Amino acid sequence: MCPSHWPTPSGAVPGPLEAAFAGISDVHGGDLLPFGIDLQVQPLFAGLAIALVGGIALSRLSSRPKTDDDEAPGLLRSFFLFFYSSFLKPHQADSKATQQDSLESFYKKQAGAYDATRKVLLQGREDMLGLVIAQLKSKAGQATAAGKNQTKPIWVDIGGGTGWNIEAMDRFVNVPEFFSSVYLVDYSPSLCKVARKRFDRLGWKNITVVCEDARRFRLENYETGMSPAQNPLRSPVLSYFNQQRPEHGGADLVTMSYSLSMIPDYYSVIDSVTSLLSPHGILGVVDFYVQSKVDFSFRNYTGGALGRHVNALSRMFWRAWFDFDRVGLEPSRRDYLEYKFGTVLNINDRNKALGYIPYYVWVGCHKKPFSPSSLPHEILERIDALATESPYLYPINQGDALTRAVERSAPEIRSKAFVTAVQNLSANLPLPAFFYQNHHWRIYYDDQLQKHTQFNDEYIYAFTWEDARVDERILKLGPEDKVLAISSAGDNILSYLAQSPARVHAVDLNPTQNHLLELKAASYTALSYEDFWKIFGQGKHAQFRDLLVNKLSPHLSARAFQFWLKNAHVFQNKSGHGLYDTGGSRHAIRAMRWVARLFGLRSTISKLLDAKTLNEQREIWRQKIRPALLSKLVCNLVVAQESFLWTALGVPKNQLAMIEKDHAESDLVRGDRPAAKNSRSHAIWHYMVKTLDPVAEETHIAKDNPYYYVCLAGQFSRDCHPHYLAPDVHAKLSKPGALDSLRIHTDELDEVIARITPGTLTVAVVMDSMDWFDPGSPAAAAQITKLNRALKMGGRVMLRTSALTPWYVKVFEAHGFTAKRHGARIDGACIDRVNMYASCWICTKVGNLPPPTPEMEHMSGSEVPGLTI
Repeated sequence: MCPSHWPTPSGAVPGPLEAAFAGISDVHGGDLLPFGIDLQVQPLFAGLAIALVGGIALSRLSSRPKTDDDEAPGLLRSFFLFFYSSFLKPHQADSKATQQDSLESFYKKQAGAYDATRKVLLQGREDMLGLVIAQLKSKAGQATAAGKNQTKPIWVDIGGGTGWNIEAMDRFVNVPEFFSSVYLVDYSPSLCKVARKRFDRLGWKNITVVCEDARRFRLENYETGMSPAQNPLRSPVLSYFNQQRPEHGGADLVTMSYSLSMIPDYYSVIDSVTSLLSPHGILGVVDFYVQSKVDFSFRNYTGGALGRHVNALSRMFWRAWFDFDRVGLEPSRRDYLEYKFGTVLNINDRNKALGYIPYYVWVGCHKKPFSPSSLPHEILERIDALATESPYLYPINQGDALTRAVERSAPEIRSKAFVTAVQNLSANLPLPAFFYQNHHWRIYYDDQLQKHTQFNDEYIYAFTWEDARVDERILKLGPEDKVLAISSAGDNILSYLAQSPARVHAVDLNPTQNHLLELKAASYTALSYEDFWKIFGQGKHAQFRDLLVNKLSPHLSARAFQFWLKNAHVFQNKSGHGLYDTGGSRHAIRAMRWVARLFGLRSTISKLLDAKTLNEQREIWRQKIRPALLSKLVCNLVVAQESFLWTALGVPKNQLAMIEKDHAESDLVRGDRPAAKNSRSHAIWHYMVKTLDPVAEETHIAKDNPYYYVCLAGQFSRDCHPHYLAPDVHAKLSKPGALDSLRIHTDELDEVIARITPGTLTVAVVMDSMDWFDPGSPAAAAQITKLNRALKMGGRVMLRTSALTPWYVKVFEAHGFTAKRHGARIDGACIDRVNMYASCWICTKVGNLPPPTPEMEHMSGSEVPGLTI
């Protein structure tokens, strides 16, 4: 066996690992026994296979004449060489007994076969390269947009071995053109020799192969213009204790591919990287691991833990297996990496070709965000300003007056991100991944809280059910408006942003709803309109995963990236219906398809979607579709069921009670000639009639009603789509800085409202959320009070409701608002293209509640200097 002490080549995992080819194929996700269910048979077959392959290997090796050790053998011979070196050949160091000697004993014979035998074993290397280069491109783009001069980046690949990583990088960028210099640092002379031959063959002149211990590598020894180490002393001992390395170096990219797990003294290597990496540089690592959720569940700085947990049996097996080759899978390696650096993104995955070996891809940066010169209080104040309508965003000569007013009226004004940052900094821990993102759209939240985990990583709405056109007509947003709205699927949030308000706060308790909004925002920033249309117009894109890794990843938060990587199949599944057949609302769409099949209406629905005129649509609706869809049978068996109403349509019990109350008080039940019973099924049936009849009679679904078009077709069309999918909106929101005013909060609505600086909001769009409160609930009055404090005088609350006159309108009026109904489904009226709600209201703030809200306009002077943080 070969002891491994220094950084070794990319993927240098000698020993019996490749025996997994023979014996490990059924360990799914690390959740089953390593050899499958039959513990008696599988090991026997594995042993026979190893013996057979070993015999063939010996025969082949002994029968062939000697060749140059560096000559690249064929695939079969490569495997034989690997098997011989791993299982049969004794490994001994030379007389010096150094780690380098041990490495040579193992690698010298198989150096030429190294790449051929590692392709299946070492998964995730391409993903790591794609992620880090996407980060570099994004940072370069931001610097260029800011008018900064850009130089070509420098890349150091630690444990680079044969240079496979560097050649593989050419898939993403032209390596000789993109990088000014690339340094491959490895401690194995044989592998370094293979690497030099590789780059000679490629003709790449900017690559330097350095055969050296990574801890001793100094970039300033190779790069001109960098300051050398200060006054190195003659005595090596004194030099060790006195010569200090700088906090930052000059490498824009540092990578480690399957080398960290082979370094016993990994602390010192990770420490050395901090002085090698430039202030805004990127570090990429891919390696094997095992870890229990007990180790990391309480940490808020890991960038998400999706798929990270490995169960006890798999942890014991893989750690023991890798220990044969002195490859360390102990969690402390990754833990120390995450402690020393800030986490940007990470992937936790399994090598499905070889027994589901756990591996991770990690992308990080220096621990201190924003600027290396930032002081702790500057970091905190900037984050607080990003997360809320913070006092730090106001003119500096007015900050004191505002701060005093805020302290009097809103002592809880600090954001949760601010509180978390204080806790982490005081414990000398990295900040949560939010602080290291390229965009600060997404506000930090604790994903381990039960209020977030209750959604089981599933969104309800794949598209928004509120008519953005009506919102635009009623609200008439301008450049001074600061809007707070519920995220849902994000469609209307993006429509608001297209109107260029000063700020849009998107709020949703379900993290995955905000993941969907984030994906749309990132797609504006990184993708062409055609790619954008395929993902959100058609709901499918065959190259979605590649786009996610190589283009979208720098513009997503760590948790959103993990979620969409896990769910890439949504867009790439050839047999599925794509994005718009996902989420809780898919049950309603599938129910509609079921009804269509049951009544033989599939061809009729196709005709409806192709209808050229409204009159043609009306005829199809009245004669074919309405009798089936609005049949009492469908209503009683499906729609009137409370479980269906909640799961498929998101209708809570209090909203259902409001529907039943309006029905019970209507002329249909209480009139001189009653036409309906006072029952749930009748209430739901008549509510459906009032919803769907006006839509079918008054809106042209094929041309101008995307909300019902997508339900029937499973995708949008070029002629019928939401506002945010229009080419001109994409052109506007894809410009640099176009989405800087977006803030995405994952929390309860009143929690976010409470942390908005009083008197700053101008519009709050709460959709139908007020319907969820119990009638007369003090919680409703408390939320309305917070809305009053957050809104400036004349600020508006827009709400939709399932009732014609909801009970809480009087609560608004008792708390400083006037209420006006802007639409009601009376006498068959169609109030918007969705027509799902019975009425729409605007509540306008006309008075402050004690203590008084500080009004910004009363505190402003005639001279307003530039804003400062």
